[in-house]
Amino acid sequence: MAKIKVGVAGYGTIGQRLADGVALQEDMELVGVADLAPTLAIRALHEKGMPYDLYLVSGADSAPFEKLGIPVAGTFDDLLDKVDIMLDSSPGGVGAKNKEIYEKKGIKAIFQGGEKNSVADVFFHGYANYEKGIGKDYLKLTSCNTTGLIRTVDCLDRAYGIEKVAITIIRRVADPGDYHRGLTNALQMDKAPSHQAVDLMTIMPHVDATGILVHTPVTHGHIITVLATGKEKITKEMALKVFEEHPRIRVVRIDDGFQGNASLFKYARDLGNPRGDMYEIGLWEDSIVESGNDIMFAINIPQESVTIPETIDGIRAACGLQATREEGTAKTNEYLKIGRFK
Repeated sequence: MAKIKVGVAGYGTIGQRLADGVALQEDMELVGVADLAPTLAIRALHEKGMPYDLYLVSGADSAPFEKLGIPVAGTFDDLLDKVDIMLDSSPGGVGAKNKEIYEKKGIKAIFQGGEKNSVADVFFHGYANYEKGIGKDYLKLTSCNTTGLIRTVDCLDRAYGIEKVAITIIRRVADPGDYHRGLTNALQMDKAPSHQAVDLMTIMPHVDATGILVHTPVTHGHIITVLATGKEKITKEMALKVFEEHPRIRVVRIDDGFQGNASLFKYARDLGNPRGDMYEIGLWEDSIVESGNDIMFAINIPQESVTIPETIDGIRAACGLQATREEGTAKTNEYLKIGRFK
């Protein structure tokens, strides 16, 4: 079977990681990446020897690229003529405009969480609703927080049944290297319910969800606390069992040195993971507690990389590479070496 040809629009925080992730898939070919300006990410790509071909989107000025000696393989249209599916990680709102081009070209596309749900046929998660994405032309991923949150809720739901969840998100204010949020010494409340709870119900409509979000002046990861009500009582042992079996959940312990978000980021760097990325979410065994008939736990979300596996699941579903969630997610996990520590 011929490899699926994939392009990436937007070589920023997510686009870099999508390109790397697709390049590791043995049944896919990364044709190239597209961007507008010679950002630091593009300059780093050049300094690394241009492992991926670079194409320029409409409106880009080629002169700055030529001045820096950065080779350009062609235009955005040239890239689209060579691919089966685009992974659109453009700034929010740009993806919706790009969709008009994809439709004219007859190309499938997957959009990231910054776009409105209306851009896609299916609001997609690799574990929770893989089958709904099969053969569809346009999928949209959940946000980083929602992606990791759904992994845990779906995990418990499939094993025991979940009726409702209440979440609190302690949200990093910006990605490392971002300056647009300014320098702060404050926590900021969002109005409830948080969009992550609403999005969870969109993906899993049988679960009643609500949540609160607090912005914090840190950059390395979010922490979410989850209070889940099962259809039957879920004990700590029951929850721990299915969490430990899930490839994209890494169960950690405070006594082992995992004191918080920074510990997980440092551990990813110590493992030699590019950019300090971790595809798995961290879940503290120490945080799993029973509260009456409810079960409570806390997870860490590596916001820059957590959506990459689910995006690749989306390619598999949209292009019909695998017909079931079990087969699709397992193949993604295999090529990304997810869960190798288990």
